[in-house]
Amino acid sequence: MVENIEKVSGSSMDIEGVNKEKLKSIFPECFVEGKLDIDKLLNLCGEYIDNDFEKYKFEWKGKSECYKIAGKRSTATLRPCPEESVNFDSTKNMYIEGDNLEVLKLLQTSYYRKVKMIYIDPPYNTGNDFVYEDDFKDPMAKYKEVTQQTTKSNPETMGRFHTNWLNMMYPRLRLASNLLRDDGVIFISIDDNEVINLRKLCDEVFGEENFVAQITREAIKGGSQSKYLRITHDYILIYAKNLNNIIFGGIEVEGIKLNLQDEKGAYAKGRELNKWGAGSRREDSPSMWFPIKGPNGEDVYPIRNDGTEGRWRLGKEKMHKIVAEGDVIFEKRDDGTYIVYEKLRDG
Repeated sequence: MVENIEKVSGSSMDIEGVNKEKLKSIFPECFVEGKLDIDKLLNLCGEYIDNDFEKYKFEWKGKSECYKIAGKRSTATLRPCPEESVNFDSTKNMYIEGDNLEVLKLLQTSYYRKVKMIYIDPPYNTGNDFVYEDDFKDPMAKYKEVTQQTTKSNPETMGRFHTNWLNMMYPRLRLASNLLRDDGVIFISIDDNEVINLRKLCDEVFGEENFVAQITREAIKGGSQSKYLRITHDYILIYAKNLNNIIFGGIEVEGIKLNLQDEKGAYAKGRELNKWGAGSRREDSPSMWFPIKGPNGEDVYPIRNDGTEGRWRLGKEKMHKIVAEGDVIFEKRDDGTYIVYEKLRDG
């Protein structure tokens, strides 16, 4: 007689359910008969509905459907292929072949918030043979579509040139974001056709405050022919899951004169670690207001140029680390407060 058999779900991780339970644990009063009352949630966060329809928004046709696509659970299964593998029993690497949206859903169960780094190279939306519709009711039809046995192109003349690309990218970025751990980073290749829209997408998915950099990369020698210029570059966008939790090593200092010296060697004066401009007040980010040890052992807080309380650019752990390692410069103002700079070193 078999007892205590645990039932295993044949579906991928219920991401929407997980997110709902997180909200319930923090804001139980925002759920009425199991449904989220978004107005209550906004009110608790100090955001009040004012029916202002002229707010800045990034919208396109089909955006609301993207949420449903990302949240729809997959019933597909990853199957091992020992006969097509190398050192199947001992390798520490895994290569997965399949539709990336389905695979991203299947990875949620085992790799939710566990991935350190993601690199993706999405279609550049040239309009040629661009598959964009996500419908898994007919797996064979989808298989033929993805393997280009049949194609759905996205010509610019159809009026949905950018829309179709956005509808393809949004759910995939949402799922990729779920996989990143708190100190994770994502790198995304893109060209001029969609780089502006990709920045907006990533600002929404990862948060504008977690933008790291936009790198210009020399793509192909000779470049592609355009009407006016020969294009020889594309871009790599870099976003962090949480910018306060990451440290990039090997800062490129080519062209910067390392004209200062301390006990650790040569260095240059880097960027200010006091946050300036929009979002620089203490109330804009309360967790980024904290003391660090000054040159004489005193507590140094981020003070804005107008004398009001501000915030640091980096999180508490990272700030304390670079201060302890002597990799900051303190410049004292006339009023006794400090502006703090990071030190740039070669390597």
